[in-house]
Amino acid sequence: MPLVTIDLIKDVFTPGQKAELIENVTEAMIATEGESMRPVTWVRINEVEQGDWAIGGKMLTASDVHAMAQAEAA
Repeated sequence: MPLVTIDLIKDVFTPGQKAELIENVTEAMIATEGESMRPVTWVRINEVEQGDWAIGGKMLTASDVHAMAQAEAA
């Protein structure tokens, strides 16, 4: 029984985006494992409170992540 855990900062992704992540990760696992594993492939999303996640010693919030995404898109 594969279990995939995705850790995210709370309020970064919408419910629709999280559903898409679950669907896409499931499909990636099935592409590797085979269709017979679909019923036992679990995908779990853990949301970490803003400020409880850091990169390089800097605590991150959802707005920090959104700003990084906008800068990358520009």
